[in-house]
Amino acid sequence: MMIATLAARELRSLFLSPLAWSILAVVQFILAWLFLGQLDVYIAFQSRIAMMENPPGATEVIVAPLFSSATIILLLVIPLLTMRLVSEERRSRTLPLLFSAPVSMSEIVLGKYLGLLGFLAIMLGLITLMPLSLLSIGTLDFGLLASNLLGLMLMLGAFAAAGLFMSTLTAQPTVAAISTFGLLLLLWIIELTGKNGAEAGNVLAYLSLQRHYEALLRGLFNSSDILYYLLFIAAFLVLGIRRLDADRLQH
Repeated sequence: MMIATLAARELRSLFLSPLAWSILAVVQFILAWLFLGQLDVYIAFQSRIAMMENPPGATEVIVAPLFSSATIILLLVIPLLTMRLVSEERRSRTLPLLFSAPVSMSEIVLGKYLGLLGFLAIMLGLITLMPLSLLSIGTLDFGLLASNLLGLMLMLGAFAAAGLFMSTLTAQPTVAAISTFGLLLLLWIIELTGKNGAEAGNVLAYLSLQRHYEALLRGLFNSSDILYYLLFIAAFLVLGIRRLDADRLQH
């Protein structure tokens, strides 16, 4: 019950922030522009596509690239949303008051995380309206669309969990944002180390956020990819809880 209260409080505070509204507007504008551009390309080459033996549909040509682009944009944006989750409490010296409240560190972390996840779910719902608008002129591969949605939601959950943990480490939101971006970028490009064929490189490449996401973009549902994201999220949430527990013992 307390987790739901904290989550609602966090979600409400996000919508009271001009930054969150600005991010929501900018992300929608950029993705809408990319969506319309991809739609123009599909229409221009539709006659050639129809001549192929197994022609790709609108979902493969328009929707999948849209979700791929959305991930890159949100990798840049989410650190701006997570940077204040805990660091702002630390900077404004309200964190000791939170520690003295009758709530556990787990409830605090999960409440803040679910509140942010609620905001990201709203953003994802607005993004989904773009491909759904294609139903007025044709059909969609709903299996591939569902796989893309699942992949993006898991990716956003992973971004948010990592950002929340980085926010617990500092009292400066700017430092938290830069650190989160650096960590996410590292986990995104680490797949490049697997191309040398070495066993250690393959292990590092498996940790890449990009590798598991690309499979879902292609509609390849693998339980190991889902498990990877769930473990990733759980690991960073536990790290955040441990960090706040250590802070509470010092007060």
